[in-house]
Amino acid sequence: MAVESKTFASKAATGAPRMWFRGLAVPQAYRRHFVWGQLAVGFLFLEFAMWMPTLAARNRWVTIAAVTILIFVVADRPSLERLGMRLPKTLGASLILAISFGIGVGMVLVVRWAGGEIPANPTWPNLHVAWQYLVWALLQEFLLQSFFFTRCEELFGSPGAVWVAATLFAAVHLPSPILTTFTLVGGLFFCEMFRRYRSIYPLGIVHGLLGLTISLSMPDSLLHHMRVGIGYLQY
Repeated sequence: MAVESKTFASKAATGAPRMWFRGLAVPQAYRRHFVWGQLAVGFLFLEFAMWMPTLAARNRWVTIAAVTILIFVVADRPSLERLGMRLPKTLGASLILAISFGIGVGMVLVVRWAGGEIPANPTWPNLHVAWQYLVWALLQEFLLQSFFFTRCEELFGSPGAVWVAATLFAAVHLPSPILTTFTLVGGLFFCEMFRRYRSIYPLGIVHGLLGLTISLSMPDSLLHHMRVGIGYLQY
């Protein structure tokens, strides 16, 4: 059964003017505005990190965005279940990994059928970059699910949050046509699996493996070393 957003909302005492959302007291009438503000600030800071003209400025905004989002997450004092940071159930993890393996094999077969070579980029990514990307993939799933999805879930309900969170995830990958397309489709899959099974760990593994499959099977002339934002244009 899918986990609905109402599962994680604290119940207000009858007649109480305020609601406690696991640690941060916000008037009930303003809670939706507060959540909207978190989404807007988090997304805007990530966009700054993608589009600042210099590398130093982008790195500075990465730090600002990461600290801000972490503060937003911690301030609500959510449960590990809501964040998806509990160990996954065997069935859910197995299903996620099996479907993703099929997707990865399908991508390789399509590239070979179209006359491409695997790997398309024999010198990139290397092993050092690959393990770093796997760590980054898990962090991306934390951002996507534990921050964006949980807040979209509160605003739009669990099924609607799948579409909204996936769209925001894809928008961050503009203007790369390959990554924007794949992250929209992949984001829908990741968010739906999170909605059903509530764990970011198998999603992080799958995210990393599928990302590496894309980097190995697509020409770097289109991927630009998997860069997004202004980095894609400056490649």
